[in-house]
Amino acid sequence: MIKIFIAGATGWVGTELSKRIIAENNLQLVGGLSRSRDGADLAEILQLNYDPIPLFDTMVGALDRVDFDVMIDFTKPEIAKDNVIAALSRGKRVVLGTSGLSDSDFKEIAKVADENNTAILAAGNFAITAVLLQRFAEIAAKFVPHFEVIDYASGDKPDAPSGTVAELAYRLSAVRKPDLAVAIEDTIGRKDARGAGINGIQVHSVRLPGHILGVEVIFGEKDEKLILRHDAGNGAEPYIKGILLAVDRLYTFTGLKRGLDTVMNI
Repeated sequence: MIKIFIAGATGWVGTELSKRIIAENNLQLVGGLSRSRDGADLAEILQLNYDPIPLFDTMVGALDRVDFDVMIDFTKPEIAKDNVIAALSRGKRVVLGTSGLSDSDFKEIAKVADENNTAILAAGNFAITAVLLQRFAEIAAKFVPHFEVIDYASGDKPDAPSGTVAELAYRLSAVRKPDLAVAIEDTIGRKDARGAGINGIQVHSVRLPGHILGVEVIFGEKDEKLILRHDAGNGAEPYIKGILLAVDRLYTFTGLKRGLDTVMNI
């Protein structure tokens, strides 16, 4: 039985994930992090017929009072890094779904995971179709040197780019930096109209009502182009399936892995 702690337990993903974990025979939900509901019982909040699930306002406080094996974090970038480091430092395994952390943050996190002989799987998106887009884009980038990324999200999403696109840019940059016919610094007019350079990849973030989450990678060559696109709906089920897969695969490695596909047989 794997004991689970959810940071961000009262958020959209957290509440749906909690219900799913309770239904799993090999998982036990033993606690959660909610800065606004400290001391409350998540089982009571969600009206679940289940043992009490205590909520805490800090990860340090939770680590001192509840025993668990895996921490799943869906919070905010300003607290996620501290949550992760606190959990890893106690030898816990971690699934990280919070976006907004930098490459330097991940270097620090990887060091803590290695020092404590534990594991963390970080992914900007746990939906299988988004994972496949990332892998297909890496393959395409090996053969087509011209590409840019468009990041779509709802108008009220505060971070840009999304975690999905930040992870994609990181991974594409490891394949190659795209060729530009005109260097960004040689752009006539507004250079920022060419998007942001994320790990050397040009990214354009669109934030409009009507969008939920979408990623588009456009590859271009003379007389041909390839467009890869992922669009998410309102439901949490695609993410939950990927999160549960991540929890299962956490025990197959140590250290940091970025991207769900790094533990999938594809």
